[in-house]
This record gives sequence, C-alpha cells and structure tokens, in this order.
Amino acid sequence: MTGHPGMLPRHIAEMPTVAQPAVSPDGRWVLVVLQRADEQANRYRSGLWLVAADGSTPPRPFSDGEHSDTNPCWSPQGDRVAFLRAEDCGQSVLVAPFGLDESAVTVAAGLDGAGALSFSPDGARLAFTARVRPARCGVPDSGRPPSRVTRLRSRLDDVGFIGDRPRHVFVVDADGSAAPRDLTPGECEFEDPAWDRDARSLVFTGATHDDRDLDLRRDLYEVDVADGRAPRRIGAPEGVFALPSVSPDGRRIAFLGTDDHETAPRNSHVAVLSRETGRHRWVSSEIDRSFAPASGARSPVWLDDDEILVAVEDRGDVYLYRLSAERGSPAKAVWSGQGVVTAYDAAAGSTAFVLSTATRPSELHVVRDGAGRRVTDFGARFTAEVRPRSPEPLTVPSRDGTVEIDAWMLTPPGFRSDGSHPVLLNIHGGPFNQYGTGFHEDFQIQAAAGYVVVWCNPRGGSGREERFARAITGPAFGGTGWGSVDHDDVISVLDHVLDGRPGLDRDRVGVLGGSYGGYLANWAIGQSDRFAAACSERGGSNLATAEWASDGAGTFRHTFGASHLDDPRLYRAMSPIAHVQKITTPLLILHSDQDLRTPPAMADELFVALRLLRRDVEMVRFPGEGHELSRSGSPVHRRQRMEILLDFFGRRLRPAHEV
Repeated sequence: MTGHPGMLPRHIAEMPTVAQPAVSPDGRWVLVVLQRADEQANRYRSGLWLVAADGSTPPRPFSDGEHSDTNPCWSPQGDRVAFLRAEDCGQSVLVAPFGLDESAVTVAAGLDGAGALSFSPDGARLAFTARVRPARCGVPDSGRPPSRVTRLRSRLDDVGFIGDRPRHVFVVDADGSAAPRDLTPGECEFEDPAWDRDARSLVFTGATHDDRDLDLRRDLYEVDVADGRAPRRIGAPEGVFALPSVSPDGRRIAFLGTDDHETAPRNSHVAVLSRETGRHRWVSSEIDRSFAPASGARSPVWLDDDEILVAVEDRGDVYLYRLSAERGSPAKAVWSGQGVVTAYDAAAGSTAFVLSTATRPSELHVVRDGAGRRVTDFGARFTAEVRPRSPEPLTVPSRDGTVEIDAWMLTPPGFRSDGSHPVLLNIHGGPFNQYGTGFHEDFQIQAAAGYVVVWCNPRGGSGREERFARAITGPAFGGTGWGSVDHDDVISVLDHVLDGRPGLDRDRVGVLGGSYGGYLANWAIGQSDRFAAACSERGGSNLATAEWASDGAGTFRHTFGASHLDDPRLYRAMSPIAHVQKITTPLLILHSDQDLRTPPAMADELFVALRLLRRDVEMVRFPGEGHELSRSGSPVHRRQRMEILLDFFGRRLRPAHEV
C-alpha cells in the first residue's frame, strides 16, 4: 500500500479534535478545546486555544496543551477563565486571568468525574458536578471493603461501580479561599446545574423518588446556595428532563426532554417553564425531530429574554436553530448546511459552533451579523495528507414502501465502474442514533483500503420523525421489534447499491457494525449466507444477557414493552444467538474486556456456540477498554483495532489496492 492515497490506521492518531466552544461575554473571543493523540505515550493531550470570533488573528494557545484541559467557561466580566484539568490524582478546577501574564490558581482538586463547570452571574463562585469519593478510593482491591448494591444502575460503562459514588452538585469560591461544598448530599444523583440570575440558587436535574432506578424519570430541582437545605423539586414530576438553563430575566427555564418517562425512544424537545406558574410548554413540538443530538447535546442558550439557540438532528445533519420561548413563532435557521454540529455557544451577537463535514474533521465556525465562516484550520496538515473523499448521498425506498432510507456510498481511490470492487456495509449503533454527514475515519480508512463503503440510517434511528424511531419498539408499543424492518432497511440499501451501481462485486460483500450495529450484523448473518465476511464489534448476541448484565439492565422494557421476566420468548425471538446454527459466514468478534454496556459475556456466548459448531470465527479482546474503544480508546488500541479489521476483511474479500 506504499504511496496509496487516503487515510490509513496510523492517521487516527494524527487527527485533531476541536470541542467545547465558549464565547466570551463581549462576543469577541472563543475558547475551544483542542485534543490530540500522543501515540508514543499512548494517551490524549488537550489544551485550550483562544480564537478571535471575527477570524482576524490566528488562534493561539491559552493553556500549554501538555495536560488534559477541558470545559472552559468565562467569568461574567470576561476577566477570568475557569477550566478542568485531569491529573494523576484526579481532576482540578483552575481559574486563570484573561489578558494578564499571571498563573492559573487551583480552586478545587482531587475530583472524580467532574464536569458542567460554570461561573455564577456575579463571578464569585463556580458550580460543577463530580462524583462523591467513597472511603474505598485509593485502597488496593485486596483490602477494599465489599460493595453493597440495593438498586439497579449501580455500574456505568467507562466509569465502573457508582453505587456509592453518586454525581452531586458542588460550589466553590472562585478565588479558592474555601473548600468546595456539596449542595446535594445523600445517595441520589444530580447533574446539569445552571445558575439563577440572582446568583443565589442553582437549577439542575435529578431523581429522588423511591423507584428512581426502575423508570426513566428525571425531574427539575432547585437549591439555595447559602441555606443548606435539601433540593426542592420544581415543575411537574412527569418526564425525562435534562440540561436546564435560566433566562436572562430569571423568569423562565428552558430545558430538553419529554413528558414520557415510561417508554423509549422519544424525540427530545425544547420546553420552557414559567417560574411563576411552575408549568412548562413544549416550544419545538412543530418540528418532529430530536433536539438532543447524539453528536453532542447541551443546554439551550438564551440569546435574549425570548430567543433560544438549540441544535436539532435532521436526516444525517445537525443544524442550529433559534426558537422563541413563546410557542407559535417559526424556528429560524442559524446554520443549516450539510454537516454535523457537535458543540455550540453564543454571546453578544457571536454564535460559535464546532462543525464536522464528510471531508473535514471538526473545526470552529462563527456566525456574526448573519454571516458565517470557518475560523480555525487545525486539521489542515491532516486533511492535506489524507485527502478525504466525498461520499455520494442516496435515498432508498424501504422494502414495504412506507419510508425513504437515507444512505451514503464512498468509493475507493481509483474506482472503476468497469471493475470489480468489494463492498463493506456498515451499521450504526444505538439504535436511537444516526450516521451523520460528518467525518468518519472508519469509512475513509475502509475506502482507502480498496472497498466501496456503504452506510445508512434504518428505522429505529434518530434524525427523523418519532414514529420512524419507534418502528422497532416491541409489539406492545406498536413496533415490530429489533431484527425486523431495521434489518429490511439495511438490506434494501445494499440491494439498491449492488443492483444500481456498476463495478461492485456482489460475491465480495462484508457487513460490520458496533454495539446495536454489531447486534444487527449478527442478526443479518443468521438470516442469510449472502455475506462473505462479517464483523460484530461490541455487539449484542443475547438480549437476555443485555437485560440482566449490562449497565442498562432492567431498562429494556421501556423499549420492548415487557421485561425478560414478563416475556422471555420475545427476547429470545429477537436474539441472534437463537439463530446461531444458521450462521455460516466467517465472523470476527471484537470486544473490550471492560465493556459494561454490552457485556463481554455476549461475545463469549456467540464465540463458544460458533466454535462448537466448527464455524469460521475468531474473537479479539482488548484489555482495559470499555464500550467506547473505537471513539475514545487508547490511541494504540484504536490503531490496532482498525488494522485487525482490515486484515480480517482483506483475507476474505481480497480488495485490490492498485490505483
């Protein structure tokens, strides 16, 4: 492959990631987090960069970039910047002066899982969330006391046991003169704090009801910063509420969510709650899309006392809209081009957002006075070397003729319509998720290796009408279950491409996916022998195991309408393991040893069954990794993962690397 154009596995570590924009109060500056991989040290480093909102000067570093600095926020006066720094002993909250040659001051240290950092409106305090550190922290396993479990959801992927580590809301003086104070002591979890405009109280979300581990309900709460009393619930206790923000005049609270805490999935909408009446109204319901994009949801940004800035998914794209807090006014597009907005912020007439497109990884864009422009080019060297290719968008009718399926196809360098190219069909996870029009390193690498790459958004995913997402709920909720029309849709897309595009070899087709995508890949090879090879990555094979042993244990009834206790036959019928004797396709199983989302036992079950049947199967396990290996695993493991995939499919599909 020497001299072969396109992206290689080694390029993963060379791809910069821009995130978490924070606009200064005067709208002149934007702080962003720039993350880069250090493959030699096998870790990530992230630093803060200062970007002129008008693009008049080149970006410059605000922190040294040798640590892991994240979550920047400005003081209301714009004279200080607070941020989080990850260190060996935990995370710290630092405050640095802006415009002065002075060192940052540490105001809190030794934090576990800190986030949601924000200044109070008077600049005197900082609020943040963090997990409570139990006495067992720092004690070797051999001497650590046993953990007591009395509720579901005691574990969380990439975090571990959280039964005695609830997430709480803290405040600390911005000058570091006093230790942080826990405003939500006890066993309940709270998150997403937002300051009231008088700087005397915080609004956030949480759950304190007795059955909080048995449903999806999340309520709004408020706590006085000074009086020490327990948080009090505000508004109606009836939904799944998240990410509140208080209007500039303090009279209203905007948040995301749904009124239904018993069934999933649901499109998240934008609500506005009146502080006077305690009642909320959904102000985005005319747009039947999710306002909590999988690419990165955040609290609504108040532009003034009436308008709110929000992001919304739409058929692979993620847009920015302005909504009126008074329902009835039409939504106004701030940015609606092709691509995926992964983060955003706004202040004083400047709207900053991070945008990922098919041919360019994340970069910062700013809209001022109605005109938008890209103001960073951190990935210039990367894109110049990799030369990303543009996919072709496709719209494919479903087999039953009821919906259109959005899909994309990416051809390899040197593609010839009179040639014979192998095909890789990729399936996204979730299932309530969408493949976007942003940058996909996996697809670029697969294409560079000689494959025609196909991906799509089948029913069950997000970015469409709610009924589209709920098509694969259980029969009790009017759906057809997993492994039904979702499978039909991905096969329809594959057939559309194979039948309508010359130069594709229908005898050399592979299928792969991660998480739910791995589940559907397992399902597909149990229904047909049409695939020449398959890869199931962190995939599901037995829904009973997922119901009993995952970090989402006990929650599948909200999607299927019944728990495994209620209807074991339903779970069996939807499980690929039930069809294992029909699997003849060569299969690669990739799984992480520490995956709590899709337990490794599911990989073991499928491997053991296929091996006993003497089928062509191999399993690769990654030590020390969780469910997010492909996105945030160690740089070395991410490269190795892609090399293993290419080797496996290369031995079976034999792509031609000539260009």
